[in-house]
Amino acid sequence: MSLIASLGAIEIGLIFGLVALGVFLSFRIINFPDLTVDGSFPLGGAVSAALIVAGWNPFAATAAAIVAGGLSGYLTAWLNVRLRIMQLLASILVMIALYSVNLRIMGKPNVALINDATVFSMLEFGGMPDYWLKPLVLLGVVMAVKVLIDLFFASEAGLAMRATGSNPRMARAQGISTDRLTVWGIALSNALVALAGALFAQSQGGADISMGIGTIVIGLAAVIIGETILPARSLVVTTLACILGAVLYRFFIAVALNGDFIGLQAYDLNLVTAVLVGLALLVPSYKRKLASLWSGWRVHAASTAKGAR
Repeated sequence: MSLIASLGAIEIGLIFGLVALGVFLSFRIINFPDLTVDGSFPLGGAVSAALIVAGWNPFAATAAAIVAGGLSGYLTAWLNVRLRIMQLLASILVMIALYSVNLRIMGKPNVALINDATVFSMLEFGGMPDYWLKPLVLLGVVMAVKVLIDLFFASEAGLAMRATGSNPRMARAQGISTDRLTVWGIALSNALVALAGALFAQSQGGADISMGIGTIVIGLAAVIIGETILPARSLVVTTLACILGAVLYRFFIAVALNGDFIGLQAYDLNLVTAVLVGLALLVPSYKRKLASLWSGWRVHAASTAKGAR
């Protein structure tokens, strides 16, 4: 695989690292199975692309995309908390509605950003090629977001949010408003996903109505791969693992699709995705089985050696 293809995989992987952080927040921290991300990811792209084409500053357009994503997550959690609609159903309802909302925002199925300014073109310096500039800018954005998330979850409000997902009954007994924290947690999760969508649209030169298909699968796969490769009890390490998982996931995809000896084509992307996600789901269980076998063998070896003495 060429250097440009490798840097492109890292670039997309860093963008989906933000998605992985959002999915980790909803699924692991809040314990809320949220499918809204399949709609909030293209929402971020649609809002940023439409506003940039309308003449907005790319940074302001990206900020508006973050707010829009947060509102979509807020609506999902509100449907669950206030109207008592089941979590999955609430997120599916919002995801379906966002398809029409995204079409309304763009006015058509896609919006191109070919000759328009983006956050990447505005940060260009020294004539650095795009294939180097974009990964560096994205690395800075992703690491800044990771640090902010780590600092937030080390604060009193962040600890209360973690308690809400871990043991809501105990959290309520301590006077924590679990409903309010659930709403804000899902809003934050989808704001991160919308940021990823906005950066993806600006990186790839446009937004498309179908760009969010399978986003939740990619996010979950990144989280599972990261937790498998870099298991840890510390939240600081876990958020890093999510980002690494997303980068590795996209790198594996790139290797599979660029490996001529395998014979795969670009239209095999969904097949490769399904296989990788399946392997990511299988690895943790087999890892536990191997650890159990290894532990049993050590106990058996120790007892045998003791009997021999």
